[in-house]
Amino acid sequence: MIRIDPKTQSERDNYKLLTGSIIPRPVAWVSTLAENGKVNAAPFSYFNIVTADPPMISVSVQRKQGVPKDTARNAVREGEFVVHIGDEISVMKLNQTAASLPPDQSEVELAGLTAIPSEMVRVPGIAEAKIRMECVLERSILLGGTEESPSTDLLIGRVVQFHVEEALLDHGRILADVLKPVSRLAGNNYAKLGGIFSLERPQ
Repeated sequence: MIRIDPKTQSERDNYKLLTGSIIPRPVAWVSTLAENGKVNAAPFSYFNIVTADPPMISVSVQRKQGVPKDTARNAVREGEFVVHIGDEISVMKLNQTAASLPPDQSEVELAGLTAIPSEMVRVPGIAEAKIRMECVLERSILLGGTEESPSTDLLIGRVVQFHVEEALLDHGRILADVLKPVSRLAGNNYAKLGGIFSLERPQ
């Protein structure tokens, strides 16, 4: 085994080790509202479940030279955001929303997506997504970097409404093979759902 002390190498080198090792990563496709009312959307692969009681999810939004990205800034200002699950059908448009646009322009419009009104929050969702979760911001935590210039906005969202295509549901469970989710690997690589196997948890 090769030993690597993260303090002896650059942030970029540590990034490559993390994103190449922690795979596959689910992708949060997040919509927020800009100050001018435009719908912002972007994908983030630092994403996971926090708890089911109440349902909460986390999205880590990395800053650029200490400056918050539009998604984090909008979510904190409005206190709301919507998380969607990308799939094989929508992944090309999901990738388009990763474009770096000015804050007053809409990635949803750029990608030719359809904004759809939410029920519990003001932020619209993306109609093309098979699953979307309306969230209120439970907490925003500044992490990494320095105290004066954090490197990350960790958003904790409490899900206040789920929207799931009926064909995906089987007695309350999501059918992964119907959802066909995509995940992030390293670099520009994504992955489709591979083989599935089951193991019973020990008593």
